[in-house]
Amino acid sequence: MTGVVLSRPDPLHGGWADEGADSSAHVISQFSVPSMHCAGCIAKLEGGMRRLPFVKEARVHFGLKRIRVTHDSSASEDDVAKAIDALGFRSERLAAADAVEAPNESRALLKALGVAAFASMNVMLLAVSVWSGADETTRNLFHWLSALIAVPAIAYSGQPFFRNAWSALRHMRTNMDVPISVGIIMATVYSLYETIVGGPHAYFDGSLMLIFFLLCGRVLDASMRRRAHDSVTALHTKRPSRALVLGRDGTSMWRAAEELAPGMHILVAAGERCAADGIVVDGTSHIDRSLVTGESTAIEISAGAEILAGMMNMDAPVTVRITAAGEDTALADIARLMEAATQNRSRYVRIADRAARLYTPFVHSVAALAFFGWLLAGADIHQAVMIAVAVLIITCPCALGLAVPVAQVVAVGALARRGIVVKDASALERMAEADIALFDKTGTLTVGRPIPAAPFAFTAQESAAALALSRATRHPLAQAVTAALEPTVKAAVADDIKETAGLGVEARIDGKRARLGKPEWLGLDAPSAQDSDMLHSGFHLEGGSAHLLSFRDATRPEAAESISTLSQMGMEARILSGDAAHKVGALSGQLGISAHADMSPAAKTDAIRAATTEGHHVLMVGDGLNDGPALREAHVSMAPASASDVGQAAADFLFLGDSLLPVAYAVKASRKTMRVIRQNIAIAITYNCLAVPLALAGLVTPLVAAVAMSCSSVVVVSNALRLRSAAS
Repeated sequence: MTGVVLSRPDPLHGGWADEGADSSAHVISQFSVPSMHCAGCIAKLEGGMRRLPFVKEARVHFGLKRIRVTHDSSASEDDVAKAIDALGFRSERLAAADAVEAPNESRALLKALGVAAFASMNVMLLAVSVWSGADETTRNLFHWLSALIAVPAIAYSGQPFFRNAWSALRHMRTNMDVPISVGIIMATVYSLYETIVGGPHAYFDGSLMLIFFLLCGRVLDASMRRRAHDSVTALHTKRPSRALVLGRDGTSMWRAAEELAPGMHILVAAGERCAADGIVVDGTSHIDRSLVTGESTAIEISAGAEILAGMMNMDAPVTVRITAAGEDTALADIARLMEAATQNRSRYVRIADRAARLYTPFVHSVAALAFFGWLLAGADIHQAVMIAVAVLIITCPCALGLAVPVAQVVAVGALARRGIVVKDASALERMAEADIALFDKTGTLTVGRPIPAAPFAFTAQESAAALALSRATRHPLAQAVTAALEPTVKAAVADDIKETAGLGVEARIDGKRARLGKPEWLGLDAPSAQDSDMLHSGFHLEGGSAHLLSFRDATRPEAAESISTLSQMGMEARILSGDAAHKVGALSGQLGISAHADMSPAAKTDAIRAATTEGHHVLMVGDGLNDGPALREAHVSMAPASASDVGQAAADFLFLGDSLLPVAYAVKASRKTMRVIRQNIAIAITYNCLAVPLALAGLVTPLVAAVAMSCSSVVVVSNALRLRSAAS
């Protein structure tokens, strides 16, 4: 996928950003690189490409396993592909890989995981029979049965590691898969040798277990990358695929969204989302802006008002003159912000990966030294191999591999019982590091839907009439009336129902004219939206008094308690909202925290970047599409289950119900989880520090090594089980 770089829209400021003085002489090529698996791969790939004379810049997007290379126009895409391959990484052009890479990779990993799990269970059952004291004939039979199960399973399930290790060695470099493959192959070969000569020990189960645990990590990584890609893709589904374009001669024609251009006039029907950014030139209606701004209240629009792609027209058709279309719309800007934020976080490396990056090569070097050292000391090859294999088995990183995932699994289960869904278990580490919490207002600190500020002072007849009218319209305030009256009131029979765009709905009920809508329509005075943090409507039934109905957006239950708990844990809380200042100020005063109002998606992202620059680790809590870039940009993010599809896809955590206490629970549980993970890693390392010298001295047989390795794993799992009450 290649494009000439002249200039490009700046998604943060809506202007144009230069790519450099000579940008016109460079092109951008993007490739899928599925063989990347660790931080070392990122450094080798970016560093190797940047050293090439025709490459200006190389940036890896580890979350999607892609690389973006800016290079001289004199170099072709094939030259770039060959350079990537020369570094030992298999690459595919993005256009071809984009459609098949994620599902194919995930499917292959899941198959390998299933085979490893099935084979491990069966071989372990046979191994238990051998260890329990089976006679020699039975033992040899079981070893052969284990070999028949294990060898094909290892050859199949170990392919993700073997292929990457071979590719690295072929290009004279190393990666994490090289020592992993060496350990698996040596243990398997030694076990085969013992089986052939009728030896007492075989360790097929150890090789299969190692492959199984490592594949678990790979599957989780693939799932995380797929969700990152889906969160950006979900944005594009919110823009209509076509629009009704109006010609100058009065004709109309449906055209694809990609064919729209500034200056065209389109008709946006009631109940339809706008396909482009533009200015209303004819018609009056209400639009739902929640998808883009997060503001739940529909606003009235007429000629001269701005409408953005993704906003929904609610009441009546309007004609819109397009000012921006396609990739220049605000919706596309939000998508670019989210992808950029995902890339910024792609350098995150898990704790176990950081430890294993140094630990695994060291262990295998020690095993090699043990082998050659004992040969020099006069031992025969069989004894030297046994000692080397004992070192490999006793230092098998199963305990280290379990240190993180087991703790995460237990913590995730504890949070689930509290109504908190953890989408990416590795986000627990980022949540534990968070020291500042930024909250959106509408739908996050509040429930995001209007509710009556006080009980309605209706008579029984008025209540029945009001319910009949409220059921006849989709306006949010009318829906609030329906929710308040429906449980206890039976609606009256309404005739001649008529809804007037921008005013309200009216009907004849029992021969009387009834109206529900704007207070001014009913002759009532109500505070303007600029002077009140409440919304107002009116109701009148002929023969009675007109009623002014006031609504508010209720604060989430336990919001103040949650923020107080975060403060006790050392976390500062702030509000970042796209709502009007007077509405945000009222809630800010109620909760006692600072606030920023009238913020665009780009402004929220900039605020997070500023806090990050100051050294903070930001927790962003939001719910709308407009919060998507901020949720991605933040160190860690959380959203209510009622959030938009994009908000749910972008967040690391989701919480169920209306209460805001789950935010505090998640922080508390994450910090406790990280303490347990650090303890587990310390246990694993301490175990190896004690076990390695014994194995090097030849005091540990492979059987004892296997038992010791299993015991270290049991200790790690037992420690992790303490997290079952982590969220309490």
